[in-house]
Amino acid sequence: MYMTILLAVIMMIGLFLLLWAGVGFIQNKDFFSSCPKEVFDVIEPKEKRFRGQSLVGWILAIIAILFMGSSIVVGAVDGVQNNFTYIQFFIRFLMILLLLKAFDIVFFDWILLCNRGFSFFEHYYPEVVDKLSPKLFGYNKKEHIIQVLFMIIGSLVIAWICTLF
Repeated sequence: MYMTILLAVIMMIGLFLLLWAGVGFIQNKDFFSSCPKEVFDVIEPKEKRFRGQSLVGWILAIIAILFMGSSIVVGAVDGVQNNFTYIQFFIRFLMILLLLKAFDIVFFDWILLCNRGFSFFEHYYPEVVDKLSPKLFGYNKKEHIIQVLFMIIGSLVIAWICTLF
């Protein structure tokens, strides 16, 4: 159980680094396609703050992906070493992914996107300040539901793959 929670936290760190890389350093508007339309429409291209800014962003993004991928691999290896059953693998990976989704909804959507004065996005994109509002919360319910369904399917598949070892 502790290992599963630790792996979920590592996934959360990876997701935050990925957001920070895209929003703070790479600053390509394509990375904002999942934000509310009201916010997306006012985002303007930014001049690079320092030389190598995009490189720093891409390095952060790669580190983030490695964090997230290693969490799955370590979870699988630990489960194999501890003779997990299919159900145990499934529960582990589903918990990791659902905790990650909860982090996404609570931290990213509610805290960082829907609260002015505390918004991560305000720092890099001050033009969005007037668009941020608690009213935006839940703008992407349908996407979250679809992602949870894919997480269930993904957990089933990963658990099956792990039982092959």
